[in-house]
Amino acid sequence: MLPAAKPKATSHEVAEMVRRAAPQVTDAVLVVGKRGYYARTMGPTPGNDRGIYDDALFIVWPEGLAAFNGNVDPAAWRPGIASLKPGVWRYKPGQHGITFKRAGYPYPAFVQAAPVTVARDGQGDDTGWFGINIHRGSNTSTSSLGCQTVPPKQWDFFRDTLNAALKRHGQKTFPYILIA
Repeated sequence: MLPAAKPKATSHEVAEMVRRAAPQVTDAVLVVGKRGYYARTMGPTPGNDRGIYDDALFIVWPEGLAAFNGNVDPAAWRPGIASLKPGVWRYKPGQHGITFKRAGYPYPAFVQAAPVTVARDGQGDDTGWFGINIHRGSNTSTSSLGCQTVPPKQWDFFRDTLNAALKRHGQKTFPYILIA
């Protein structure tokens, strides 16, 4: 399930989210994930749901802001499945699906550049290198086992915009700020 429109937050509103959640971040280029951005208008419950694009992702750089529909939750509940905890996490360009043995994999995405902390369904918190990537979802599912995903029709623009901003500002990594 995908919202009818992309998120409408202004540069000022996103800057305020960053100021509150991560005042220590000084990178020129960053990505902000807002869990439950559409929580009141999408899904079967009046709250954040899994398996739908009810979240928002914003690429922020000095010259602009780009907004995307997104998913920051696993597609379903299952014992041990990971949900990225809110916080500031380092990411970098890389490949998603390097262990998949099927057509179309791996493909360019954004991967962990440092350990992250996740909440595992029914098991508590865990910190480490889990392959919690930012990648393309699918049209029939968010395609997430804990990753952050962007709908397929928005993915190429998301990837190209972020890569161009990183190159323009000489950044090899970027902070991903997940806000609950």
